Order: sequence, then structure tokens, then C-alpha cells
Amino acid sequence: MMSLAVFPQDWESSYAETIATAKVENKPILLVFSGSDWCGPCMKLDRDIWNSPEFKTYAKEKLVLYKADFPRKKGQQLPLDQALENKALAEKYNPNGYFPLVVLLDKQQQVLGETGYQKISPQDYVSLLNSYIKWRYIYPSFLFSF
Repeated sequence: MMSLAVFPQDWESSYAETIATAKVENKPILLVFSGSDWCGPCMKLDRDIWNSPEFKTYAKEKLVLYKADFPRKKGQQLPLDQALENKALAEKYNPNGYFPLVVLLDKQQQVLGETGYQKISPQDYVSLLNSYIKWRYIYPSFLFSF
């Protein structure tokens, strides 16, 4: 099956590092909740979107990436500190336990948009993510007026 080594090299290794990078580079955060060794749609997202040249190019220029992985197989278990960090992120951003869940956050960790696996092209997935960013900056006060 898949392992963490298959993920692109530009995913941050800790969420604290992710936040710091987002603030320094003034970029949104793509937070992905994944079950890398058991969740079929998560594996499809990884294969079809995250590993596509289109997404890699877009992400390098526009996003800071963090994957909160929840592997189940013994050989795939994360270090305890990373597992606890991912659990805390899930409690805050994924309380219903959806997999995969893709959450786009601004650099202050406010949610810009959410999605999951969609059977669309990498270009369309990039457009979807980009729409969350543009919508937020066009209508910033509307998001929090409910």
C-alpha cells in the first residue's frame, strides 16, 4: 500500500511549521485529512491530484501544504507527537471525521473553504481551491456575518 514517503516533498512535517511558513510567505494553508493506508478516495486524491504536475506547480506558488494523516496499519503509524497534533487538528477542523477532507485556511487559520475527493481534473481541482481564496478576498466581511 501507500506510505508517507509517497507524498510530495513539499508537504510540511509539522503544523506549527506550516503556520509559520504561511505567515512568512503570506499564503493560505491546504490542510488535508487523509487515511493514507485505508481510505480509497484519499489514495485517489493523492494519485490523481496531489501528485499531478498541475497541482504541484500551483501549490508551490500559492499554498502551504499539511497532511493530517491517520494511518491504521501498524507499519504506517506516525510518531506520537505528530499523531497527537493531527488528532487536535481533527477535533478543530474535522469533528465529523470525514475522509478525505480538504480544508483551505488563511494564514490566521480561518476556514476559507472545504471539499473532499471529487472526480475532476487537476486543473478543475486547482480552480476550485482558487475560488475559495478569491471569494474570501472579494467578500471578506460576508464570511463572518452569519
